[in-house]
Amino acid sequence: MRALNQKDEMATYQKKANKSKKDNSIEALEKESTTAGVFNTLDEQASRTEAWVAKNQKYILGVVGIAVIGILGYLGYTEFIQKPKEIEAANEISMAVSYFEEAQNSTVSSDSLYGLALNGGGGKYGFVDIADRYNGTKTANLAQYYAGISYLNLKDYENAIKYLEQFSSDDLLLTALAFGNIGDAFSELEQYKDALSYYEKAFNKNPNNLTTPLYLFKAGLTAKELGDSDTANKYFKRIKDDYPNSLQANQVDILIAELEAKS
Repeated sequence: MRALNQKDEMATYQKKANKSKKDNSIEALEKESTTAGVFNTLDEQASRTEAWVAKNQKYILGVVGIAVIGILGYLGYTEFIQKPKEIEAANEISMAVSYFEEAQNSTVSSDSLYGLALNGGGGKYGFVDIADRYNGTKTANLAQYYAGISYLNLKDYENAIKYLEQFSSDDLLLTALAFGNIGDAFSELEQYKDALSYYEKAFNKNPNNLTTPLYLFKAGLTAKELGDSDTANKYFKRIKDDYPNSLQANQVDILIAELEAKS
């Protein structure tokens, strides 16, 4: 009887073992099937990608080609066009700057020297031609400033404004001076609102002990001319408080007293 029971137990164990093997086999098949499905999906996606690439190969190569040409073109432009242009412009401007400096230091009439600086001489271009012919270079930009100052000295205020407004620089002091000179040109034209605007730009651009009190003073005088006593008084007092050692500080007390007497 015990032997029979052992046989029954053995048979039951074998059935369970067989069932377990069967289950493991099914599970393995399912995993293989899932893995195969994933690979099939990836293969299908890869095939579609390859097909799209093959179909659009000309377009892709064209885009890549354009990008490469653009990079090479930029490098070529910088190396073979822009750099030589900068060097040529720098060589051209030296004579014009020489005329300009001579005019600045002249104790007699300097109009002819400013004219040479603007229009050229000695076989070299002047500031006007340099600004035009070498447009886009640093030298051409600087020529705009020189031209503006030259025209201002020649009392051609419209052209002074035109050239100085086209000038731009990372140098804050030079930018402040450009704004201030535009203010001077507008003031000479009796366009006082525009003059005041540029004087304010000038003293706000680069606070320092030299140009800031100068343009605060000019802004105050211009505001006074416009009948804006409060603004004028504010700028004069700022000179007295913030720049007491400046040349302009010696002149503001009378102006402040005058404005306060009127108010």
